[in-house]
Amino acid sequence: MAAPSGAASCEDFAEFQELLRVMRTIDDRIVHELNTTIPTASFVGKIDAGQTCKELYQSLMDAHSSRERIIKNCIAQTSSVVKTLREEREKAQDDVALLKQLRKEQTKV
Repeated sequence: MAAPSGAASCEDFAEFQELLRVMRTIDDRIVHELNTTIPTASFVGKIDAGQTCKELYQSLMDAHSSRERIIKNCIAQTSSVVKTLREEREKAQDDVALLKQLRKEQTKV
């Protein structure tokens, strides 16, 4: 149950939220994952519980790392846009559309 590894789009906030929701699937289903990973008494000799637990742990760590990387990347991108918009706003203080765009980007951050 690996996380999607595609590039995240920070432009559309709803799309970004949906991507994070999909990437959270392994966390949301952790009880199910544990129940299917740890063998019952009848399967103890057939499955290496230590190895399957390590694989589940690695899957969780990969998912967390992917989410963290995507979130930090979007924060950096959006912060850069906010900085640019602030500089433009200082030059054109009476531009209402620019102010609205700046506030929208600040809200995203």
